Amino acid sequence: MTMTDTFIPVELPGEVGVVNVGLPLFGEAIAAQDRPISQVDWRIPGGGEPEVVAALRRLYGPHAAVIDAANAEVFKRLDRGAPQLIGVRTARDVIPVLAEGQVILHCGPPIEIERVPDPLRRSMRAAVVAEGWADTPASADVLLADGTVRLESANVHGVVVPMATAMGPLTPVWEVELAEADIRTYAPLGQGSGDVAWFGKDSAGAIERLVLLREAAGPVLSEALTAYGPIDVMSLAAQAVAMGDDVHIRTQAATNLLLKNLLGSLVGGENPRRVEVADYLSGNHLLFLSLAMAAARSLTTWAAQVPDSSIVTGLSRNGTDFAAWLGGPGSPWHIVQSPMVGRALYQPGRDESVAARDIGDSAVLELIGLGGATAANSPAVAQVVGGTMAHAAELTEALDEVSVGRSSRFTLPVWGQKGSPVGVDVRKVVELGITPQVTTGILHNADGSGQIGAGVAEAPIKVFVKALLELDARLSAR
Repeated sequence: MTMTDTFIPVELPGEVGVVNVGLPLFGEAIAAQDRPISQVDWRIPGGGEPEVVAALRRLYGPHAAVIDAANAEVFKRLDRGAPQLIGVRTARDVIPVLAEGQVILHCGPPIEIERVPDPLRRSMRAAVVAEGWADTPASADVLLADGTVRLESANVHGVVVPMATAMGPLTPVWEVELAEADIRTYAPLGQGSGDVAWFGKDSAGAIERLVLLREAAGPVLSEALTAYGPIDVMSLAAQAVAMGDDVHIRTQAATNLLLKNLLGSLVGGENPRRVEVADYLSGNHLLFLSLAMAAARSLTTWAAQVPDSSIVTGLSRNGTDFAAWLGGPGSPWHIVQSPMVGRALYQPGRDESVAARDIGDSAVLELIGLGGATAANSPAVAQVVGGTMAHAAELTEALDEVSVGRSSRFTLPVWGQKGSPVGVDVRKVVELGITPQVTTGILHNADGSGQIGAGVAEAPIKVFVKALLELDARLSAR
């Protein structure tokens, strides 16, 4: 410093705000001193794995234009397709594989009988007895074990089934049509609550419920739909979301709207068992669930016809394995172990030690903007995940971080009237380490006592890494 230089003293600010990018411990130390702190939830992209980071660079770089164009088309199909409920049919009449003999469709990816978890195996036994192939669950188990009854993944055949559902040829199914794409998809009529096979039970009551659906509920609903005409499934779902449903663990509003539409046809029907069916319908607050799943499956089927997209078009669990897949001809299923259900609310005396792993095809709903995507607007979800709407909003906000857009039809009043997130982008999932969180029920893992709670299943990151690397390899090979 020379004699002519002017010294300007440094003045430190009286108040300091801190942005912490790193370990939360540092931010907690600042907060303990009552200083303003913003914690940035930053993670190394792709977990820092060189192969994954390199794939992300290519998928966001040289391949980005192709992927983004495909994603725009996929999002449009998921967001604007209009699936219609057109009937209730007997499964073997519309699902070709079920006309081939003693065949059972099950939830999740394909699985050998030796690896089938207890709840699903019990459901399979109940289905075999209900079909008349065996007299007791024990004799049904012999037919399953020796391969007399063949197992097929429902999803492989354009069918989706909730929780631990197994279904045979005589099962009544919702028939959903996406006319603009010439697609038809199917899901079994909901069994309701209590002593039911889809909750992993093979009791006499569970088998009787399957017979009731086949002999009474199916024919009554089929007659009512024939009289009423097609029903716009997503329109009912959108109304129900505004009324507090997530259309996954809570479908009361959607079920009520469906039955309101069909009421005149149900009352005016001639089936002698319609009063018995009315009792079943009035006690089945989850009736709309499998219908919404069939409609969602029609949209993801249409979306999966678009090649080169990074949007997930399938999530499915069988209680042992968890599968995810992208769209495009020949796109493979990627499979890892099915996770446990977290953030759970258990029945008294129950806990994770007796809980089965995540199971069912219902995660298809999260891919089209329902389920966890609408949690921010659902008090029922809030009760499960922490008790406040802020807790529920965390599920929606997390899915929003990894989705390509927001729904134009499922708007969430409690979430600032914004649309629910739609189109899970595998690039964002792997980059941020945020996977879809699926609202779901929890079954007992061994004793056949059925549902013991509900919670949130977090999809395993490994399955999305596999999908990302496969997409990168496919595009890079051109």
